Amino acid sequence: MTSSRFTPVLLVACTALLATATLFIRGNSCGHDFDFHLLSWMEVARAWHTGLVYPHWVQDANYGAGEPRLIFYPPASWLLGALLGVITSWHAAPTLFVLLALLAGGGSMYLLAREWAPAEAASFAACLYVANPYAMFVAYERTAFGELLASAWLPFMVLFALRSRESVVPLGLSVAALWLTNSPAAVVGSYLLAILALGMSIVQGKLWPALRAAGGMGLGLGLAAFYIVPAAFEQRWVQIDRAINPGMRVEDSFLFTHTSNDFHNQVLWTASWILLGELAVAAVVAYVAWRKQAGGAARIVLTATLPVILLLQLPVSDAIWKYTPHMKFLQFPWRWLVALSVVACAMAAMAWPTRRRWGTAVVAGVVIIAMAVGGGLLFFQPCDDEDAVAAQVAGFRQGGGSEGTDEYAPVGADNPSIQQHLPLVRVLRAPQDDTAGTANGDNPEWRAGDAGSIAATVDATRRNEEHWLVRVSTPETGYAVLRLMDYPSWRVTIDDKVASGRPIRDEGLIAVPVAAGSHTIEVQWMATRDVIAGRAVSSISLVALVLMAAFGGKFRRV
Repeated sequence: MTSSRFTPVLLVACTALLATATLFIRGNSCGHDFDFHLLSWMEVARAWHTGLVYPHWVQDANYGAGEPRLIFYPPASWLLGALLGVITSWHAAPTLFVLLALLAGGGSMYLLAREWAPAEAASFAACLYVANPYAMFVAYERTAFGELLASAWLPFMVLFALRSRESVVPLGLSVAALWLTNSPAAVVGSYLLAILALGMSIVQGKLWPALRAAGGMGLGLGLAAFYIVPAAFEQRWVQIDRAINPGMRVEDSFLFTHTSNDFHNQVLWTASWILLGELAVAAVVAYVAWRKQAGGAARIVLTATLPVILLLQLPVSDAIWKYTPHMKFLQFPWRWLVALSVVACAMAAMAWPTRRRWGTAVVAGVVIIAMAVGGGLLFFQPCDDEDAVAAQVAGFRQGGGSEGTDEYAPVGADNPSIQQHLPLVRVLRAPQDDTAGTANGDNPEWRAGDAGSIAATVDATRRNEEHWLVRVSTPETGYAVLRLMDYPSWRVTIDDKVASGRPIRDEGLIAVPVAAGSHTIEVQWMATRDVIAGRAVSSISLVALVLMAAFGGKFRRV
């Protein structure tokens, strides 16, 4: 194997291309979350075209009534996806996203493995990380693009948590990157960091690893506070617990659990087999690394994570999931596979033969090629006509809207009862005067001229997803009902005065009382106190980051 410094880059690039070859040949894989991400990306791109740099609202959800999805879903993946869609096409964006995420993951794993292993071994670990079964499962069957991108930052976090040199600043950056990319992966990463820091402190008999982890975690959370603070505070404004309904609870997804939902069982059993396979590989390479005495303290600590990950897959760990903060929102215990993949690949580098053996390299290459190509073929999900990119783009441009996300529905709102094909604004005699359609009925639609509606003149303009201007002229007193979900961040004014006495509708749409005559209603998204607080914390943390980067070398290790 050549010692050229470009060889690892070439190997990782070739592996990533092989891992995405099925996408390039067969087109996009319409996995579980494909439409969720594609819609979010298109919404962000539309917001950019209207002048919004950092949007909060997804207009298309709930059949055009919208939802505050972008407050709660971390921004890195939807910003990257939207950028790829704008500069290429919506057909190419998902495939390019997967390719870039795998390339980044391979690069970060190479740097992690290179800390304790030679270049050849680190290259093998990097390629193995790109093509590992869980990465293929996430990229193809689940299309959980946020989690896939987050897996690129996790090796960085592990590296800076275990290395002997001072690394508070890069550790903080890696923690921030995790939280700004995918919340479940960030929760896993945060607890993994705690395990690694505790282990290193015990093994080395020093307090520094724990202090470094605490400093890096604090810095990372501070840098990401502009997202974390609003997402955490505003959970009280939405029905976030609907994310863990039956079927989505931890207790429904322990290793090889059987439920009444066949689809859930199929996904769970696939994930369970992947977990057992990666755990077995991790155990074997850990044994070999111990025989070689490679990796030092890092080997000991990484090995100790394996029984912890296994324990969390079993019903006996139920109390841990229930009472440890935020763990229940992982939904699936097997999400710890993102950490297991990092540990297994890092230890595979430590277990690599000390002497160059071409036979070992050839076998390793064959295995990686088989995993990369086979994973794509095995987990690829063909698109139905309505799920294909062309159909979704066409539907998005037509403005018919799509179903909402349950956990992002505002408190008190019944988003399944929102009628389809509503006008932007209608004027009703009473707040609930909707006679067309039925809640949860088949294709419920509102029809102009139904009893309860007022023959008012309406001129509604959506300047962007977060700014409405409505002019209403009504012959009698009534209620202007906007096709817009009510949310505390909306500032609603009528004739330049804050609209008071707004009734609460069953499905959650904004209703504004209007007297007979002509009126101007303006609805605009406002930064609430939690948003301002988050921005302030991030600004302070950014200053701290600069100071630590400039003067960190002068601080003495404890």
